[in-house]
Amino acid sequence: MSAAAALMEPSFNMDKLSYEIFSILESKFLFDDPKFLVHATADAAPPVAMPSPRDAPSSSAGRVRVLSVDASGATDGLFAAASLARLECSLRKLSGEPSARIADFFDVAAGSGVGGVLVALLFTRGPAGRPLFSAAEAVEFLARNRRALQPKGKKKSVFSAIFRRSGDTTDRLLRRVLGDATLRDTVKPVLIPCYDLSTGAPFLFSRADAVETDGYDFLLREVCAATVASAKMRSVDGRTTIDAVDGGVAAGNPAAAAITHVLNNRMEFPFVTGVDDLLLVSLGNGESTAACGRQREARRALMSPSRPDIVKIAGEGASDMVDQAVSMAFGPNRTSNYVRIQASVCDSGRFRTVDDAGQLLAKAEELLAQKNVESVLFQGRRVSEKSNGEKLEWVSAELIREHEGRKKCPIPVVVFKQGSPRSSSCSALSSCSGSPMATASPR
Repeated sequence: MSAAAALMEPSFNMDKLSYEIFSILESKFLFDDPKFLVHATADAAPPVAMPSPRDAPSSSAGRVRVLSVDASGATDGLFAAASLARLECSLRKLSGEPSARIADFFDVAAGSGVGGVLVALLFTRGPAGRPLFSAAEAVEFLARNRRALQPKGKKKSVFSAIFRRSGDTTDRLLRRVLGDATLRDTVKPVLIPCYDLSTGAPFLFSRADAVETDGYDFLLREVCAATVASAKMRSVDGRTTIDAVDGGVAAGNPAAAAITHVLNNRMEFPFVTGVDDLLLVSLGNGESTAACGRQREARRALMSPSRPDIVKIAGEGASDMVDQAVSMAFGPNRTSNYVRIQASVCDSGRFRTVDDAGQLLAKAEELLAQKNVESVLFQGRRVSEKSNGEKLEWVSAELIREHEGRKKCPIPVVVFKQGSPRSSSCSALSSCSGSPMATASPR
C-alpha cells in the first residue's frame, strides 16, 4: 500500500480492507473505557484579533493541530529547534500571553531522532504542570549539548552512527533534564519512533499506549536515547523489552505516522473524519541541495557504499518522499492544512564543525530567511513567495485562530486519555535556562 493511501480514509476511496487493517492495529492500543477520558479545554489566553478569515474547516469543532519534527538532518536538529523558537515567539505576541508554550497550541506531537528529543523537552510536564522547556530554552539546550546527542568524528562504516550506543555523557545529560519522567508525564500525546532489532520492525513510543498499560510506559530519557542513538530498554513494569536503534531508520519524517495515529484514534480525536480536519506543521532539519553538490555527493556515495554519505542521502530522500505523499493526501487543502518547513544547507560540513552555541543559533536563524519550498500535487516542488520565517508567522496565526475558536465551540475537539503522572516532578532546567506501527512483545 502506498504512503499516500495509508493516510486516507474510505471516504477518499482508500481500499477498505487496508483501512480496516490500520484501524485494528491502532485500536489494539487505545482505550475503550470512558472513565479514563476527559474533555480538553482551550488553554487560558486572552482573546486576540483574528487573522484574515479563511474557509471554515470541514469539522465545526475545529482542526486537530499536529506537530511533526524530523530526525537530525544537516543541522543536527538546530533548524527545527530555531523554527519552534520563532513559532513560539510569534504565538506569544499574537495571544498576548508571555508564558505561552508550544505545547499549548498543539494536540499531538511526533518527533524522530533529535526531533524526538525536542518533542520530549517541549511536552514533558514540569513544575506546576507546565511544559518543562520553552522553545527558546530547548534550542539553546540543543546548541550547547549537540555533541552529546549526535555521533562524533568520522565513522568507520555506514552503520556506525546508526548503531551507536548512547554513552555515559548522553545518559547523564538526559537523566539530569528528564529525571524519572515517563511517557505518561507528557502534557499532550507524543509519538517517538525507533527501530526494534529484536522484532525487526519499527516501534512507536506513544503516550496513549503508556496511559493504557505499564507494559508500554517507558522512561522518557531512555526513549530519547533510543530515538537519537540506540539503547536496550525495558518498560517501567519490566515486561516489554526493546533493542532500539535510531528513530531516523524507522521514520526520519514522522508526519505520516502522526496522521495515521490521529485518523485511527477516534477515542481521543472523535471528530476527525479525514485530513481536512487536521492542521499539520512538519519541520525539517535541513538538507543538502543539488546546487551545493548533492548530486556529486550521491555519485561518490554510490561508488563507495561504505561512506556515511549514503545514509544521509537515503534519509533525505525518505523524508522528501513522505512530504510528497502527505501533500498528495491533503489534496486541495495542502496549502491551508499542511505546512512543511525545510532548509537547503550548502555548508553542512562547516555547520557541524562549529562549537560555539551563538554561532550555531545565528546559522539556524539565517536558514529561516530562505524561501519556503512547497510540494505541489503531481508537479514536484516550487519555491514559495514567503520565507520559512514568514510561513511560520502564517502558521502561528492559524494556530491562534484554532485556539480561539475552541473557546466559542461547546464541542470538544480532542478528548485526551488521562492517567496519573508516574513522577511528581522532573529535574530542574539545566544551564540552558540559563500508536505503534509495530510492537515489541512482552518478555
